[in-house]
Amino acid sequence: MRSMIIKGLVLFCLLLLVGCSEQSEQPQGQGNVGTGKGQLAPNFTLTDMQGKSVSLADMKGKVVLLNFWATWCPPCREEMPSMEMLHRKFKDDGLVILAVNVEENSGPVVQTFLQSNPYTFRILLDGEAKVQNLYKVFQFPETFIIDRNGMVVEKVIGAIDWMGGPAFKLINFLLKG
Repeated sequence: MRSMIIKGLVLFCLLLLVGCSEQSEQPQGQGNVGTGKGQLAPNFTLTDMQGKSVSLADMKGKVVLLNFWATWCPPCREEMPSMEMLHRKFKDDGLVILAVNVEENSGPVVQTFLQSNPYTFRILLDGEAKVQNLYKVFQFPETFIIDRNGMVVEKVIGAIDWMGGPAFKLINFLLKG
């Protein structure tokens, strides 16, 4: 029993040291970059459905809803109509929705999906999972709410109704103060 406690403490200390060393290895001048609340959202560039490059850095000054999804994910498809309503309501107030599809070779699959679901927010393709891995996303849908300064203010795991509840109130506050 005592040896199990000691092994547990040693493991805890090792994990603590690894966690501390990863934070200290961030390049200087990058600030507190990460996916947790209060951190500067990591920049990325992906291609949208029209073949245009889209970078998160280009969204500075906007409130960004960064959503990770897949066509095979029922909860992802379930929340998209409310994302569309949110987009239509707030796009002129500075809201940008970036829906990152995480499927390999997703272009044709997403194009077929959009033919029967014509959403107007931007769909980005991450077929190599680079941004998915950068944001450490492994549950779908997963959404990051990013403020006008590029800071992560909330992370939502799972499908929600974007037109009500705390997330709607937060977005409304970020846009209108």
